[in-house]
Amino acid sequence: MRNRYLDLLRAAATVRVVVYHSTGWVALTIVLPAMSVMFALAGSMMAASLDRYGAAAVERRLHRLLPALWVLVAVAVPMMLLGGLAWDWKVLLWAFPIVDPPAEGFWLNGLAALWYLRDFLWFVLLSPLLLPLFRRFPLATLLLPYGTLALITFTGVTPHVVVRDLALYGGAWLLGFAHHDGLLARRSSRTRTSAPLRRLSTPSRPTAATSSRLTPAAACPPSGGGSGRVRGAALARYRWWIVGVLSAAGAAWALTHPGPRGFDLNDIPLANALWSAAFILVVLSVSPRVAPSRALTVLNARALTIYLWHVPLIIIVVRFAEATGLPVHGWVGISWRLAVVSVLLAIVVLLVGWVEDISAGRRPTLVPGKPRRLAPVSPAPAGAAADLQSAGTRGR
Repeated sequence: MRNRYLDLLRAAATVRVVVYHSTGWVALTIVLPAMSVMFALAGSMMAASLDRYGAAAVERRLHRLLPALWVLVAVAVPMMLLGGLAWDWKVLLWAFPIVDPPAEGFWLNGLAALWYLRDFLWFVLLSPLLLPLFRRFPLATLLLPYGTLALITFTGVTPHVVVRDLALYGGAWLLGFAHHDGLLARRSSRTRTSAPLRRLSTPSRPTAATSSRLTPAAACPPSGGGSGRVRGAALARYRWWIVGVLSAAGAAWALTHPGPRGFDLNDIPLANALWSAAFILVVLSVSPRVAPSRALTVLNARALTIYLWHVPLIIIVVRFAEATGLPVHGWVGISWRLAVVSVLLAIVVLLVGWVEDISAGRRPTLVPGKPRRLAPVSPAPAGAAADLQSAGTRGR
């Protein structure tokens, strides 16, 4: 059974990314640090996949991720080559972009947001090593990316962009592990007492039928040992203290070290990581009930398509506005541009979004989430009800 609350967070983060890139509103990076939230949700799903499928989870996650990218690459790379991009073996990296492949012209900016997929690939590849390490030494492993980012910030060194991003978003990915293992929410004494019994009565690798009914703490195998779980439980026990310290430190660093766009957290990595960690600890420590919604279904089933295509469409709309003299800035410019981008995104989703269905092993559909129509049941033959009633009377 899907967790619709996590679907809600993912949908909100996806919409926030599109709105931010369309408007440039700095406050959005503070109100909802979307990229960190997306990494945390992906980390939680990756941990669940590793528990269920083992190392094969890496191939499964790549199978979900890459086809939608290849659709965009099939459009962008030929256009760049026709536009003068020199052929080089590095162009092949667009098929598996673990480092930034070459780009030029329109697509130099149009593909700029693909850093997220580059970092995602690295986290997926590293997760079979990171998850056992996290379960054995949860707090030390969690502190590693934040300590690395602080070292980079205070020393002023310029590491490779992949190293920098792993330090920036690695904490969010590991908090996703913690969420899956049930370390972010304090459990009642009754739940703590019954948890060992549940772990004894459930298989070490949950089946498809049982995994949806297990809590994260009960579903994960106790491979990290009891000492690791006890140390990790401090995240829940002192959650609000940790949230207070992280948010205060992040806010203080942002206020004293503003970037070129002011307090845009994308320009202040250390503040971004600390503030995002506090935000994740809050939103992933609860699990409210969320009503089913087709909008949530569509946004989650097409999240990758929306992310991949929204930047090229925004650039196209802005260049059209500049060429025709239409307003770009101000409420009028922002409103019409956001509306047009939304319409264009909807068209792209209809045209190529079904690739995500194939990647996920679902039946392709233009608009996901359509309620299934049940086949009508033939009416019972005349007199059947009376026969059943008489049979029941004789049985008594």
